[in-house]
Amino acid sequence: MKATQLLELLREFYRDKLTLYRRHVAAARHVSHYDFNNTYQYVIAREDMHLSWLRDAILDMGGELDDVAEPSLEPTGKGDAAQTSIMSRDSDDAQRFVDKWRPRLETMTHARHRSMLRVIIGETLEHKRFFDLALAGRTDLLGRRADGAGTGGGVMATRWVD
Repeated sequence: MKATQLLELLREFYRDKLTLYRRHVAAARHVSHYDFNNTYQYVIAREDMHLSWLRDAILDMGGELDDVAEPSLEPTGKGDAAQTSIMSRDSDDAQRFVDKWRPRLETMTHARHRSMLRVIIGETLEHKRFFDLALAGRTDLLGRRADGAGTGGGVMATRWVD
């Protein structure tokens, strides 16, 4: 694989991962269930790291970064039904991302970048598993609370309130 082909592959992977990231940021505003929202925050933080790795790789090769707008989400239904529609779509999107990129990694001859993309693919599968577990109603996605400890309800759609 030539350097120009590798750079274009990394740029395309970056755009696809940035698309997932922007969607998850938007989705977190609609997912008010405390444990599920915490899971989105975890996924967003990991994807932020993935994007940082990809940015460094692209810029080191002299490439330019593309931007992707945050989508406007229109969840189906209200309350739990809306959260379910969002998480279901995010699970499906994660699987599509993996299905698209996993076979393409084997064409890469640059071992360090191939390994980086494999880690990102693996963590994307972990995110899919989180979404699937949330859809199944599991609340212990990131750990368990002490007996009797509650969450105080849901989370707010905005981070800062005056």
